[in-house]
Amino acid sequence: MAAPNVLKPHPQEFDRFLHASVGEDRNGYAVTVLSMLARLGLDPWKETDELVMLGQDAAQARLGALFAQFLDVPSLESDHSSVARELSQLLPAGRASGSLKRAATTRTGDRPGTSGAFWAVLAIIALLFQLIIISGAGVGE
Repeated sequence: MAAPNVLKPHPQEFDRFLHASVGEDRNGYAVTVLSMLARLGLDPWKETDELVMLGQDAAQARLGALFAQFLDVPSLESDHSSVARELSQLLPAGRASGSLKRAATTRTGDRPGTSGAFWAVLAIIALLFQLIIISGAGVGE
């Protein structure tokens, strides 16, 4: 049976924060925290996990620094600290370290044949088998 987080591997408690709007970019498109972090070249879920572990005040300061670097949304240039204060309130409170890793991995148990490496090797064997069959089709004619 597949693990329940296969289709949604990221912690759901991050959704409210990551999908919150930070404003409109210069082209009039809505920019969320998730897209802002991605545009800055950061992994949004990893960064959110680190913000949560920092605590409220340090997370707010870190968000303010990130908003100051982000020049795509003109309204953030003058008001990044208040936006950081508001958005830091959306972070989930008090999570244990490493919870992102636990949420992103699936539990396979001790059943053989459920790891990704097994399926990769099986796919390679199937591909090689197909190549042998195809290349051998014209030999006897």
